[in-house]
Amino acid sequence: MATAPRTTREVDYPTSDGKPMAETELHWQVMVDGVETLRDFFDADPMVHVGGNLLLYYERGNKRKHVSPDVFMVRGVPKLPLRDYYLLWEEGRPPDAVIEITSKTTRREDQTKKREIYRDVLKITEYFQFDPTEDYLKPSLQGVRRVGDEYVPIELVDGRLPSAVLGLHLERRGWELRFWDPTRGVHLLTPKEQRESARQRAEQEAQRAEQEAQRAEQEAQRAEQEAQRAEQEAQRAAAAEEREAIERQAAAAVQQELQAENERLRRELEALRRGRGGGQEP
Repeated sequence: MATAPRTTREVDYPTSDGKPMAETELHWQVMVDGVETLRDFFDADPMVHVGGNLLLYYERGNKRKHVSPDVFMVRGVPKLPLRDYYLLWEEGRPPDAVIEITSKTTRREDQTKKREIYRDVLKITEYFQFDPTEDYLKPSLQGVRRVGDEYVPIELVDGRLPSAVLGLHLERRGWELRFWDPTRGVHLLTPKEQRESARQRAEQEAQRAEQEAQRAEQEAQRAEQEAQRAEQEAQRAAAAEEREAIERQAAAAVQQELQAENERLRRELEALRRGRGGGQEP
């Protein structure tokens, strides 16, 4: 897959801030699932970019002015090529929505410094925070929407936080952050669920193929049985015709013998008659 071409810039912007990608494997999994699930959802739109754990520089020439959203989505910029970092002045647009996976080491920054940057500097429309362990954020899933210059809390709808930007609703399910599609009335599948769904479809296809093969074999067996029955019928019919021919020949032979015998008897009778007639005196 293509990556962004490297160009000469006034500053060599680092691709990492030296911090770990996530505090725990659990936080990493939630982040990766969020990025991949949203990427799949917006896959058909080439002008929607979904990223995560990518350094976003927002002041040209200043390597220290950056944030690294765990999950973000931005409309109006191409999803490809893949980026080493996100330079706001080159992309032309800040993210429309950001999701931070809150942990022990990030909770204070997520609530204060990042929130202020997202609201006042980047002017990000929607900002969500999710605490998978429910230890550092009360409630563990929160969302705000920018109204004017302030962030206003997003109200729950049926236990979910609706995102006008994403067109989805966010909700907690166990330790997972899940996305609900209100249009279709379904949860978006996580990468693991997609793999499981693909595996099940493959198994079902294999079962259907096996059943079709079994039906085809049964049909072939029935066809062979029908052919055998037809051949047996033909053999019986041929045998019957042969018997009839033999019987006709036998009947004809008997008829000929009878005729011959009748002819012989007639001749003998005629001879007797002539014999008697020849022995009388005049």
